Amino acid sequence: MPKPPRRARRALERILQTPDVALIVPRLQPETLHRVIQTCGLEACGEFVALATSDQLAKVFDLDLWRAPQPGLEEQLDADRFGLWLEVLMEAGAAVAAQKLAGIDDHLVVAAFAQHVRVFDRAAGQVAAADCELGSYSIQVKRTDAWDAIFDLLVFLHADDPDYFHRLMRGCRRLSNSLPEIDGLDDLLPEAEQHLFDVAADRDTRRERQGYVTPAEGRAFLRMARQPRPTQDATPSANPLARGYFRTIEPTPPAESDAAVLHMLVEAGLASPPQQPRFLLRRPEGDTRFARIRSHMEFVADVDPAACATRSAELAYLANNLIAGCAIQGRPFTPGEASDAVAAVCNLGLENWPRRGVDGPDLPQRFLVEHDLIGVFEVGWTVLHRDVCMHTAQRLVGILAEIRCSDDDTQSGLDALRRSLARHREAGAPWLARDAFDVLAIFDMTAWAALLSLVDECPVIHAAMRAPRSGARSVSPTSFEFVSENCQIAEVHAFLRGLPDILTM
Repeated sequence: MPKPPRRARRALERILQTPDVALIVPRLQPETLHRVIQTCGLEACGEFVALATSDQLAKVFDLDLWRAPQPGLEEQLDADRFGLWLEVLMEAGAAVAAQKLAGIDDHLVVAAFAQHVRVFDRAAGQVAAADCELGSYSIQVKRTDAWDAIFDLLVFLHADDPDYFHRLMRGCRRLSNSLPEIDGLDDLLPEAEQHLFDVAADRDTRRERQGYVTPAEGRAFLRMARQPRPTQDATPSANPLARGYFRTIEPTPPAESDAAVLHMLVEAGLASPPQQPRFLLRRPEGDTRFARIRSHMEFVADVDPAACATRSAELAYLANNLIAGCAIQGRPFTPGEASDAVAAVCNLGLENWPRRGVDGPDLPQRFLVEHDLIGVFEVGWTVLHRDVCMHTAQRLVGILAEIRCSDDDTQSGLDALRRSLARHREAGAPWLARDAFDVLAIFDMTAWAALLSLVDECPVIHAAMRAPRSGARSVSPTSFEFVSENCQIAEVHAFLRGLPDILTM
């Protein structure tokens, strides 16, 4: 595992040397704890997390123990990550680890342990291939990576906290004994799968109240947001998903924290400064991106702080939808990328807002005092989908129909790409054909990279699109910019008009 940044390591060391650190860490926000763990690495944070409360760790587990197999899919409990957590907590001692776990919801702990071991009653008969026996239970190991830590913890619990030990073992035994109906007429999930489903549902409920968006909700919102409008003058109606979201979230009051420790975390990039300026109000010198949305947000902040707070909450909601329900270049969004993408789409939405009843080329300065950003995002997201993603797919399907290659395998790949792209374009999701795009790399690597980015669910302009067509053409695979203005869309269309010459060179 790579070492954490030196600045972050030093900050962690300074925090642990701070007087009364044992009183300070339990007052930190769980999100701040998680940020430290992500930056410094869980293995380096054993002493730090040992000072956290069970309630804090339960909230950190909601953030840290779940992984999606692919962007936009439902997150699943990561058994390996839980095993690493056990090893880290056991470094502080079995008593510490037991005390932390005992304060966390039993359903989650049982679900996580059941990914590592099977538990059976010894009285029920000899269990084949039992790896150990402890008390009245036989235990089989399913994963060996964290077995030493699990065994040591179970031995400690058996001797020092028998009530919790038996509660944990009975829960694992119930899941280990779950078998499907032999006749196959039962549509119910096996008990272990049902238990995991219930644990995930409980987590989703908690996170929804805190303002998070589930992958299913994110996908549904983004799909609804890109639906074409009936006419050019039709402004978006209130989005029911967004309306429901803002009705259910429960604002969480900020936890107290020691100023000196928080200052160290901010310096190391591990926390946000208190009273941080609202998103889009911080304009780095020379940064001209997203000029429209920045200007409107600055005006709202000056004249109506309450409206500014509402717009900022809407921006956060939109970014959460991208993180939960969308991918960029085949991977999840980072929080920073999601924020930039939302700003770009909203900037595009303001430029393309239906002009009925609006005098002049620009919207009035008070526009965002009176209009929410959900509708603005929907307009920009629709334009992005229609004029970049779908337009690129349509243009490429036509070009592929005209290309003929002497190599049979290459021609077969081109035909497969054309069919796949046409089918997914008809369904409104050209990005699902991205696995078939590799054949284009034979003709031009930069065009291949550019086209993959343009047919994405969140299309971006890859640096390859602007690479010179001759001479040195070294382009970073991660270099791209979000589409935020109509002039960029015009640039995309110009690139696509020249695509036949590029692919037939």
